[in-house]
Amino acid sequence: MFDLTTVTAEQFSELQEQEFVVTSTEAPVTLKLIEVTKLGAGERDGGAFSLLWQGPLSPILTQEIHRLSHPKTGDQDVFLVPVAQKEAGFQYEAVFT
Repeated sequence: MFDLTTVTAEQFSELQEQEFVVTSTEAPVTLKLIEVTKLGAGERDGGAFSLLWQGPLSPILTQEIHRLSHPKTGDQDVFLVPVAQKEAGFQYEAVFT
């Protein structure tokens, strides 16, 4: 299980291309972690980073805290922001600074 206050980009990089399930919605929504980007020093140990997930076209998740579940991270509350609409669906970003 991850502690979001200390997790690093490297730890999430190991989960790239894996699926996370949003369980805070009426029906579960599956998101695939498609990109982990280091953003510089930041205020956290290990530096700042962003995570980008690919989701379906429907439903569209709103900008807010969503509960994400994955076998290695456990259940985590993450602030997701919809950032792009692609042919495959919507992309969502979380930034850790």
